[in-house]
Amino acid sequence: MPATVIAVFGSSLCQPASPEYQAAYQLGAEIARAGWTLCNGGYGGIMEASAKGAVESGGHTIGVTCAVFGRPGPNAFIRQEIPTFDLHTRLDILMRLASGYVVLPGGSGTLVELALAVELIAKGLLDRSAPVVLLGRHWQPVVDVLRAEQPGHLPVVTASEVADVIEALRRGLSASGTRYRVGSR
Repeated sequence: MPATVIAVFGSSLCQPASPEYQAAYQLGAEIARAGWTLCNGGYGGIMEASAKGAVESGGHTIGVTCAVFGRPGPNAFIRQEIPTFDLHTRLDILMRLASGYVVLPGGSGTLVELALAVELIAKGLLDRSAPVVLLGRHWQPVVDVLRAEQPGHLPVVTASEVADVIEALRRGLSASGTRYRVGSR
């Protein structure tokens, strides 16, 4: 049976002393303890912190890197790199690999990842029960706009603590069946 993969999205700019970095580290550790594989963009900040937490807790990590960024390679805590040449392919792979998505504070790149996961789930192109969990209140204005646009079910859960993220993932994954349906083989 293939491993359950959880994608973690967030800023590449946060530093090790920041609360976001520490939360991402703890999140990665808990993802590993749950027996899940952690997947992210493979670079610094929240990506590094979550991968470090996962690896130091005995977990496996996947980094989906992108040549257009011109970075030298993944961070030291990525155990499996999937290199891509363009952003669209990178995003597609991140969506296809994961059965659940966790979004931490970030900028426009993280916003794209959040919006894509929500849109694919809302349109039925990802499993409608795939969990999208936001850690903290950073994205609340975006969620408010999305809820106004889609007054029905918005596939997003906000959690204030890492333990709540893990619980939301467990609930969503237990209800989840398939992952990405369009174009999957």
